[in-house]
Amino acid sequence: MTATVFLIQTVFGFYLLAVMLRFLLQWVRADFYNPLVQFLVRITNPPLLLLRRIIPSYRGLDLASLALAFVLQLVERSLITLLLDQRLSVGGILLLTVAELFRLVINIYLWGIVIQAVLSWVNPDPRHPAARVLTQLTDPVLRPVRRWLPPVSGVDLSPMVVVVGLIFISLLLQDLFGSWAGLR
Repeated sequence: MTATVFLIQTVFGFYLLAVMLRFLLQWVRADFYNPLVQFLVRITNPPLLLLRRIIPSYRGLDLASLALAFVLQLVERSLITLLLDQRLSVGGILLLTVAELFRLVINIYLWGIVIQAVLSWVNPDPRHPAARVLTQLTDPVLRPVRRWLPPVSGVDLSPMVVVVGLIFISLLLQDLFGSWAGLR
């Protein structure tokens, strides 16, 4: 049973990550000619082209990507709930689906900031596709903190502040959604 749950979480998790990254990169207006972004576009295009016929964009937000991510997360959560014979209501499954999507977005930003901070120690080529995508993705989150907390003696503390904030929000959402879904 554990191996099956692992397989479901892995397969759904990788595709969910691709769909959510595509949504976030479109939201921050990342360079869509970047080879990494083109990879995401190609693997997520088949279902999104179909969904966009039904679900239009709204103010630059790709609602079809969000809908696809929600449906994928809902199917994953439902399969795991059935396999583990958990007793959750439909509302509980829907709340867990939303919570897991929030957790995915938080983890994307958390790991993006951590990777970007580690890369800054080795001074990567700023034109490298991965470095550019990370900067474009994390800059909207880091920029407000950088305005509030300028570098101290040349050390940028904004990544640390944002990481602590993201972990706090993640734990808060875990407590909140867990109690609403009946898991506590």
